[in-house]
Amino acid sequence: MDKIYGRKPVIDAIDSGVKIYKAFVIKQNSKIVDEIISKLNRANVEINFVDKRFFDKIDMNHQGVMVEAESFQYKDLSDISKYQRLIILDQIEDPHNLGAIIRSAESFGFDGVIIPERRSASVSPIVYKTSAGAINNINIIMVKNINRAIEEIKEAGFWVYGLAGEASSPIDQVDLKGKVCLIVGNEGKGLSRLVRENCDILINIPMKGFVNSLNASVASAIAMYEVLRQNGFN
Repeated sequence: MDKIYGRKPVIDAIDSGVKIYKAFVIKQNSKIVDEIISKLNRANVEINFVDKRFFDKIDMNHQGVMVEAESFQYKDLSDISKYQRLIILDQIEDPHNLGAIIRSAESFGFDGVIIPERRSASVSPIVYKTSAGAINNINIIMVKNINRAIEEIKEAGFWVYGLAGEASSPIDQVDLKGKVCLIVGNEGKGLSRLVRENCDILINIPMKGFVNSLNASVASAIAMYEVLRQNGFN
């Protein structure tokens, strides 16, 4: 069972048809909260009205709303023939980064975000909240082995591009049209060795400042925007 906090994540969960078992709400003068209560009532969800003490130990911006929902259902690569744009996260460990990347991927029209089963952040209350509801509108694909997934993705006609600061090919000078799969590495170590070797091309994001690296979620967003731009925003 998952716990989803925050007004927009909860609304998006309700609207997307996620099975919700129970809700906990602080009564407040808010049209959005009133809307949430109405949606929960229409869905015949049990609502528990609580005071602020209920959320005292919750270390996130809960906005006085929480629901208990069915556990998140990951997808697999069985529908890969239908996809055009994918992003693989190679051992991204920070759930805030995962949520932010999911939000950007959904915004920029990507079909799926691929994460490994091990040594990676997975869907959690923080990811739900950071994604601002985007997690309910994009395929989150979990695989046992990233390198096998890369092979399958290549067989489906994708070109695979790994983001690496030391790469010699600037992203704006590489053809990113057609079926594209981006790979972003771990926050500290970058791309793992085998994943790096399995990429078709390593690309970098040109920078001019003294700081020569970007947060993983920021780098992902820039790269996904460039993919969308090169494809005529289609």
